[in-house]
Amino acid sequence: MPDEPAVVDAHHHVWDLAVRDQDWLDEAELAPLRRDFTLAHLEPEARAAGVTATVLVQTVAVAEETPEFLVLAAGSDLVAGVVGWSDLTAPDIADALAALRESPGGEHLVGIRHLVQGEPDPRWLLRPDVLRGLSAVADAGLVYDLLVKPHQLPAAVEAARRLPGLTFVLDHLAKPPIASGGLHPWAEEVHRLAALPNTVCKLSGMVTEADWASWTVDDLAPYADTVLNAFGPERVMFGSDWPVCRLAAGYADVLGAVRVLIAGLTPAEQGDILAGTAARTYGLPPGPL
Repeated sequence: MPDEPAVVDAHHHVWDLAVRDQDWLDEAELAPLRRDFTLAHLEPEARAAGVTATVLVQTVAVAEETPEFLVLAAGSDLVAGVVGWSDLTAPDIADALAALRESPGGEHLVGIRHLVQGEPDPRWLLRPDVLRGLSAVADAGLVYDLLVKPHQLPAAVEAARRLPGLTFVLDHLAKPPIASGGLHPWAEEVHRLAALPNTVCKLSGMVTEADWASWTVDDLAPYADTVLNAFGPERVMFGSDWPVCRLAAGYADVLGAVRVLIAGLTPAEQGDILAGTAARTYGLPPGPL
């Protein structure tokens, strides 16, 4: 029997409520997540699922979180990269990014993310100060994770068009309305984004946009198919969105669903989605893979 191919989980979180409150967990429906989720909790689930490397992604817009994540990555043989946070609108954004790269574990910094989904301005990404910050991210050799909702996709498309030197990674398919079955205009905007060569998409966050209690792989298929047709497997990567996924599914269930969704692809295409795209996009070191 050949060895199972490597799996990279390109999107997960951790938090320790004794270190920092996660105020986004105050909503009643998120009560199951209102506890600590650490690497010690993740590792057995990820290892059991065959995951060999992960990308740890920011959760709050707090400057202290990213240095903490970099130290975690430096001490872990599972976390290969960190997508952190820095204030894109700050005049000294370039210096802040350089300081992160020079801090303990700074070599693990692979990208930056902002919680754009929470910005009331649907064109926040196109503000001059934000575009300047995004340009600094590109200059630093980092990628930018796009956390947007469908109505914010037009601005994301324009930002990616204006900054061809920056790779934009779309998180969670831009959170389409899977529970209601709506595809439009989300699908058209995804195709517009994918038409730009500096864009990539994570096959992540689907189960929590579906009906948490009754979702099926068939519910997810139209959305996964849209992304795969738009970007191609070489620009799509798997992410668990653990522990948020636990609202609707366990770690193994999420990866299992993705395996079913991509089962019709060639082994090479499946390899891209499960590991290759993440490794190339984030420049992950070859060791853990």
